[in-house]
Amino acid sequence: MTELNLLPLSGIAVIVIGFALRFNPLLVVTSAGLVTGFAVGIDFVDLIVTFGEKFMNSRQLASFLLILPVIAILERYGLQQRAKAWVAGIKGATTSRILSMYFVVRECSAALGLINLAGQAQTVRPLLAPMAIGAAANQYGDLPQDVKDMIGAHAAACDNIAVFFGEDIFIAFGAVLLMDAFLKENGIAGIEPLHIGLWAIPTAIAALIVHLFRLARFEAKIRAEIARCQQQQSEEEQTPSNTNSALKEESL
Repeated sequence: MTELNLLPLSGIAVIVIGFALRFNPLLVVTSAGLVTGFAVGIDFVDLIVTFGEKFMNSRQLASFLLILPVIAILERYGLQQRAKAWVAGIKGATTSRILSMYFVVRECSAALGLINLAGQAQTVRPLLAPMAIGAAANQYGDLPQDVKDMIGAHAAACDNIAVFFGEDIFIAFGAVLLMDAFLKENGIAGIEPLHIGLWAIPTAIAALIVHLFRLARFEAKIRAEIARCQQQQSEEEQTPSNTNSALKEESL
């Protein structure tokens, strides 16, 4: 019986420790790959060549980096402010409605394979989050920073969840092809990418219903958070006045 070699799993330990210590994710993943390569006896030069080949084969994944300078220039010239002003002129625009509409469009576009049509850098930070915050500001006035952060987090979640459940419907998506190849390699025949995409539709519909229900309740959560922040602020303002009055009584 051959002994089980656990050294190739040392890369997992590097990832766990690196993320636990909050090191740079790119540095952690690269280090884990190097450790795993050395553990299985790959030469350093061959390991670097493998890194280069994998990067060249998936270099389109880094294409979004080209968009970041354009987004930065647009934000510098007031893209977020224009988005807020545009929302302010729309009657009936609420945070929940804006996020719900984006979720539906994003999931449908991901199902058609248009995954890079939007994203965190392209649309969420410069457009969706400011529009959602602007809609809430039109209703409730100046918003506390905690409320703004909460709205921004929900905007980011809309994009992540919609893409996650929508992209599996597209039969040419990498994860679908990977599942199909895995099933065939393990002797499971009769399953095509089309079948995987069709079975992903009920899950995507369920995710759509659940998230739209959450967003429908989001307005109440915003009001409750604003009330909590206002109450906390009033208590903080009253505490110094009570302290001053107590000091005055002691001095008398």
